[in-house]
Amino acid sequence: MQTEDGLRAQAMLKKSFDRSQKDLDAKQIQMQRTRLDIEKQAKVMSREAIAKRMDAWQREMLQLQQTFVEYNKDLQKKQGELTQPIVKKMVTIIERIARRDGYSIVIDRQAAPYARADLDLTERVVRMYNSGDAGGGDEKKEEKKEEKKEEKKEEKKEEKKEEKKEDKP
Repeated sequence: MQTEDGLRAQAMLKKSFDRSQKDLDAKQIQMQRTRLDIEKQAKVMSREAIAKRMDAWQREMLQLQQTFVEYNKDLQKKQGELTQPIVKKMVTIIERIARRDGYSIVIDRQAAPYARADLDLTERVVRMYNSGDAGGGDEKKEEKKEEKKEEKKEEKKEEKKEEKKEDKP
């Protein structure tokens, strides 16, 4: 969900959820008003009339609950439709990285209680995904970027060593 496509999917889902929630909230408020109205009229109406209104209210409440369940199912379905292609591309990228870098297994970080930060591939995968590198055409380009990063890290280490040597009397 950190990818550009994932963020767009989240925005679309939120828009859909907000619309549904607004509809449900309006219906729920109407149901509360109806309930209060029935309670107020209970003093002046016959028991039979109150029982009929309460039955009708309960049927409407059941319908509202069913609508809520349907909205949730629709939302889950939309989420699956929007995220499935993203996940598919992500898995392709993860497989490429794993094969190239010699990983035997890659685990979702939420599934691991602890993992070293240097083993976390998330940012790298998201960056490759956002750059459109899901197909593998720019594998060498990604390797060069990673090599440059490693070279910069090594240079910084060397500079620090040199600074420490200079500081010693």
